[in-house]
Amino acid sequence: MTSLTQRNSGLVQRRTDAIRSAAAEKEKESGGEEEEARRGEEDDDKGDSKETRLTLMEEVLLLGLKDREGYTSFWNDCISSGLRGCMLVELALRGRLQLEACGVRRKGLLYRKVICKSDAPTGDVLLDEALKHIKETQPPETVQSWIELLSGETWNPLKLHYQLRNVRERLAKNLVEKGVLTTEKQNFLLFDMTTHPLTNSSIKQRLVKKVQDSVLEKWVNDPHRMDKRVLALILLAHSSDVLENAFAPLQDEQYDLAMKRVHTLLELEPEKESTKPSANELMWAVVAAFTK
Repeated sequence: MTSLTQRNSGLVQRRTDAIRSAAAEKEKESGGEEEEARRGEEDDDKGDSKETRLTLMEEVLLLGLKDREGYTSFWNDCISSGLRGCMLVELALRGRLQLEACGVRRKGLLYRKVICKSDAPTGDVLLDEALKHIKETQPPETVQSWIELLSGETWNPLKLHYQLRNVRERLAKNLVEKGVLTTEKQNFLLFDMTTHPLTNSSIKQRLVKKVQDSVLEKWVNDPHRMDKRVLALILLAHSSDVLENAFAPLQDEQYDLAMKRVHTLLELEPEKESTKPSANELMWAVVAAFTK
């Protein structure tokens, strides 16, 4: 009887040791995975630090700014609303916004409301300000309405507080802080104006090359195989009337080919494209708002 008890006790002890060993091994593996993930994040941070990261709004503004003069064309009346569209797409690409879910009957993109998916801060003052407006607004508004409200284009005095003021100046100051632009004062006979000439030409050249390559050397002839951020940049830069600035240095044949491919993208049907796998519905809703 005593030997049987001892044998059972030995089995329990060995089983307990095996469980502890397995748990220890699992914990060790988990710790290794966490360490590997942490190292990966550190590597990403190092990679980011080598190249200045710009938001869609900053990229579009940079394409529109005259290098030496440091201001956008006085005749460009599209860039204001274009920059608001950039904000909505930037927030969507960062996982903060989405369109409301479809019911049994699928609504058109321009009739679906914008929903706050996450209110986590983005680290960008303008984006966080826009996100706060959208989160706190009930009932929700459509993409078209938000572009107008954030631009201040409303006849409703109760909604004027939604307007984001001095957007171009605030974006330019962001670019100054990132070492892309500098700040100067210029006299225009009747008034003085703060301007932001280009100081780091390599960053703008890299941006221009990215736009050019996307429709020339790296053209894939399928919008859903393109990087979403690059696709959004091309479409929104066109809506802001600054895209041709990126193609100005091209030879005639390259320019014609680039514009032909851009028109191919512009002729896409947002309603159809938004239903395809991995498509960002809100991005296509913004495109629809500018092309309607």
